[in-house]
Amino acid sequence: MTLIDLARTGGKVYSGGWREPAGGSTKVVEPATGVVLAEVGVGDVGDIDDAVRAAALAQPGWQAMPAPDRAAVLRRAALVLVEHTTEVVEWLIRESGSVRGKAEYEVASAADELWAAATLPMYPHGELLPDPAGRRSVARRVPVGTVGVISPWNVPLLLALRAVAPALALGNAVVLKPDPRTAVSGGHAVAAVFDRAGLPGGVLHVLAGGPEAGEALVRHPGTDMIAFTGSSAVGRHIGATAGGALKRVSLELGGNNALLVLDDADVAAAAAAGAWSSFFHQGQVCMSAGRHIVVEAVADRYADALCRHAAQAVVGDPWTERVVLGPLIDLAQRDRVDRIVRESIAAGAVLREGGSHDGLMYRPTVLTGVTPELPAFREEIFGPVAPVIVVADEDEAVRIANLTEYGLVASVYTGSATRGAALADRLATGIVHVNDPTVDDNAYVPFGGRGASGNGHRHGIGRNTEEFTQWQWLTLPAAG
Repeated sequence: MTLIDLARTGGKVYSGGWREPAGGSTKVVEPATGVVLAEVGVGDVGDIDDAVRAAALAQPGWQAMPAPDRAAVLRRAALVLVEHTTEVVEWLIRESGSVRGKAEYEVASAADELWAAATLPMYPHGELLPDPAGRRSVARRVPVGTVGVISPWNVPLLLALRAVAPALALGNAVVLKPDPRTAVSGGHAVAAVFDRAGLPGGVLHVLAGGPEAGEALVRHPGTDMIAFTGSSAVGRHIGATAGGALKRVSLELGGNNALLVLDDADVAAAAAAGAWSSFFHQGQVCMSAGRHIVVEAVADRYADALCRHAAQAVVGDPWTERVVLGPLIDLAQRDRVDRIVRESIAAGAVLREGGSHDGLMYRPTVLTGVTPELPAFREEIFGPVAPVIVVADEDEAVRIANLTEYGLVASVYTGSATRGAALADRLATGIVHVNDPTVDDNAYVPFGGRGASGNGHRHGIGRNTEEFTQWQWLTLPAAG
């Protein structure tokens, strides 16, 4: 049986059932070909208001459901997703431009998020406190209420479920607004999985929409928390807006991540990891390596090896061809990537490989001679571009790596794990890998950054209670 039945649900939004939205519909376009894949419903301000109000009504009953029953819904959702892996993989490839390996990895990781979330209702959520009056004094974690989730187009299924699944598991209601460019894999698939799993009506609402819908969700007095994954610029706006309403926010934002290559590194291994870190999913990942900071002693060999990886990478339609890179998501993103490359070359960078495109297919690109004042150093490129910065030694590598407002992830390549661990202590990022690519994630780790990379963290199995619940102090008279 098909999971995503667009013949029935294509022009609709989900509110515990499929209904016609007031906001109309939009076309979902395959970026590799320009073919219209579907027409899906989008929510307007009125639809957001209806969804938030309905979620608030449904939330107390969902919170009151026995914890094992809530956990069972999450487990069934994981089973449904796994059963329909092939179907969801196709949508991820065609709708978001994912290559097959990325799409398969995303579905498996999304299922892991559901399995991990299914454990949350069974964890202890409180502490017994001493009380001078002899009462029973308890600190307990309770749901925040209604969570608004705004998810992006680049890893649409995983980054939706990474917030939706734990929020639901912990007794919250959720209104999800996926990006309309990936409304099927980031929205319809989520709704269909939970509908098939038996989630009670009204607890989850899924409405694709643009900036007006997102603004309405953030500003609505009925949303108690906003979980946003996306650009730092939009995240700042959401943080300021929600802060004015004293509303909790979890912001997982961009990155301009550094891959450091020290003088004792295995250069071949470092270059392979550097290529993966910059070119995976066309560089459209918050963890992508945006700066390759290489000690001078190995810089020429590293750049040569990185160029070989870029030159050998096949770019094309990931649905019909065996390729390493697919298309960028749209023309605006392609033009932004190309602008950063062109401006950096004009300012003194050297184009060593790539720098050209055919439609949305952008060749993996290597720039050398990059310095801190260039756009390729300062900006999050979000495209398949590897800027190489040469430094004198380890100390300069650390200083240059920290010369950014972002603080998501860094990787260090060195022949000594001890040296790598010591250097990790000096890097101002939420994540550090030694002798591994910058792009890595799973459902069981603390994932988040600092500074312009946001204030949100997904803490993995057993720890997401900190993100999606709040403390309540409860006292009861002493027994007897």
